[in-house]
Amino acid sequence: MRKAFVLTLVVAIAPHVASAHVVRHNSIPEAYRGTWAPGTGACSADDKATIVLSAKAYVGPAGNCSVDYVSETASRKGSTYSARLLCPGTGAQKRTVANLIFRAGVDGGISVGPTFASLKAHRRCSESDPAAKK
Repeated sequence: MRKAFVLTLVVAIAPHVASAHVVRHNSIPEAYRGTWAPGTGACSADDKATIVLSAKAYVGPAGNCSVDYVSETASRKGSTYSARLLCPGTGAQKRTVANLIFRAGVDGGISVGPTFASLKAHRRCSESDPAAKK
């Protein structure tokens, strides 16, 4: 009787256990490539918060960095990506490592930041905006 109860409990709980399946990519997914500006303001080439994502590079507040790899983790709101960036160091330090988390946001935008607590909404700059020509 006790074995049947334990087995029933395991079967009932098992589907609810979250499994963090991570897929590793060599580059930033195509849907996220382009120039992104924070908030709803105009895209400006002088805006220090504007970021540019390409297949193997990031240009933004963290510097001009190359993409080492990108991890994709499924979530209820869609995939969440974490890019490991290799950035030029200062002085004797050859390279620094930075992380960039990004995921789809509302109205075609994305949320971007180095940590989940610091994610900020960004919108895509059009090709005619000065910032998109970086």
